[in-house]
Amino acid sequence: MSFSFPDGFLWGAATSAYQVEGSPLADGAGPSIWHRFTRTPWLVPSGDNGDVACDHYRRYPDDVRLMRELGLNAYRFSVSWSRVLPEGTTQVNEKGLDFYRRLVDALLEHGMWPLVTLYHWDLPAALDNRGGWLNPDVAHWFADYAQVMYRALDDRVEMWTTLNEPWVVTDGGYLHGALAPGHRNLFEAPIASHHLLLAHAAAVEAYRAEGEHRIGLVVNIEPKYPASESAEDLAATRRAEAYMNRQYLDPVFHGRYPDEMKEVFGEAWPDFPAADLERIRQPIDFLGINYYTRSVTRFDSTCLPLKASGVRQKRHAYTETSWEVYPQGLTDTLVWIKERYGNLPLYVTENGAAFYDPPTVEGEVQDPLRVDYLRNHLRAAHQAIAQGVDLRGYCVWSLFDNLEWSLGFSKRFGIVHVDFETLKRTPKASARFYSEVIRTNGKNLND
Repeated sequence: MSFSFPDGFLWGAATSAYQVEGSPLADGAGPSIWHRFTRTPWLVPSGDNGDVACDHYRRYPDDVRLMRELGLNAYRFSVSWSRVLPEGTTQVNEKGLDFYRRLVDALLEHGMWPLVTLYHWDLPAALDNRGGWLNPDVAHWFADYAQVMYRALDDRVEMWTTLNEPWVVTDGGYLHGALAPGHRNLFEAPIASHHLLLAHAAAVEAYRAEGEHRIGLVVNIEPKYPASESAEDLAATRRAEAYMNRQYLDPVFHGRYPDEMKEVFGEAWPDFPAADLERIRQPIDFLGINYYTRSVTRFDSTCLPLKASGVRQKRHAYTETSWEVYPQGLTDTLVWIKERYGNLPLYVTENGAAFYDPPTVEGEVQDPLRVDYLRNHLRAAHQAIAQGVDLRGYCVWSLFDNLEWSLGFSKRFGIVHVDFETLKRTPKASARFYSEVIRTNGKNLND
């Protein structure tokens, strides 16, 4: 097979605001829930936080030049809501907004598409004080914030996404407490999920009134494969797949939640109004897919509320975050999206892996496991195109080693190494490999 990708394919890298920007309170910005979470004892290793991170807020001109040197034609980044609206609503912080204006201008000057994500997990702390994603007013707050961004940047930004991985927001932030805001409540999780989808819909509605280009949604998909053909394992797999993969897409595309959600949450699952579901079903222009791994799923009565857990596979490779390396899952995911929701334009908006990186030697960082991961997942993405998927772009996660949320700086996903003492950037072997993929439009994947 020839691995040449379609003409005009977007080759990018992705980051998020809190993970890379630093200076979270600079120039009038307000704190976010992550500013608060990282200062809560015992929640993040070594007390790591995003006060400095990669210092992208100040170093972005050099970072943009580095991206261009690597050959990227797209950069996916998120906006810090509390940098633009310190209280979450009403008063715009023009100095914070100016940062994103300058970043977008720099990208365009260097021939790169800015791919803007409005929300990547960092809710303004002021809105969390008012209930956050549990407050039904949050959809209006989000739409107002989105409108500020559209009016400031839509003349230069042609691709917007509303939310990044709403499943992670609720599963980590409201059900299991591993991520900000750190709640652990079975009854809160469905409410937060529903409000996220209403916020997404409100932002899409606002874009139709204000914007001139394209807007979509980004979800993380983890395909579920049954550990056996037993009735219990098959049922557990359906629950897990509905909870993670269909909970957000079925409402957006089909106007309903999966039947399994009531089984998962029991009495904690609300009877949502039909009018809400009709509103959530706003047409979008594209869908972003974040893919990292799969799950081989079995029945497990101790793992609530799903009564399902993953089975570690013998003799298979795993990353430092204990995620199985399974490229075929990317092909399966993209084809499944096409078959279930229609052949809309898709983008792989995140794909990457945390591996141990050896020390820099003579200015080089050799990361052969990441190179192999990217090679095989790019081949898998191409295989989906060969099967009729309308895949139009790929963003590696991540451009930089960064603050990996509640894991702190302990895991490195970047294709560019960051020395967290000096903040020096060093492109790894994976960056050079990816650069060659871009230069040849994938032809080097045949090697």
